[in-house]
Amino acid sequence: VQLQASGGGLVQAGGSLRLSCAASGRTFSRSAMNWFRQAPGKEREFVAGIDWLSTNTLYADSVKGRFTISRDNAKNTVYLQMNSLKPEDTAVYYCAASRVKVVTTAPGGMDSWGKGTLVTVSS
Repeated sequence: VQLQASGGGLVQAGGSLRLSCAASGRTFSRSAMNWFRQAPGKEREFVAGIDWLSTNTLYADSVKGRFTISRDNAKNTVYLQMNSLKPEDTAVYYCAASRVKVVTTAPGGMDSWGKGTLVTVSS
């Protein structure tokens, strides 16, 4: 699966952004999809994941209640709706396809990574 993330940008604290990740390849609909992020000087961290049927989602505690992950298998696209953004959400956001159908949080469990899109939240 090849992935291309988009939708990042500069937003004020309290604002919203919607990230998209377009996938190519036959295995998208059979893979759990995830968003990770990496802030400057920090390790890449799991943000949100959704299983192959959109039955289950999982969120990092830091974004729970503010971010929503969704997918459209007909469009081979996964989304991350980010509301009530905070300066600490500033990071490069990456979409990633799991090797399996269920959500996993470990970066090592990912099969493919997109190039990332920068989200900057100003205070």
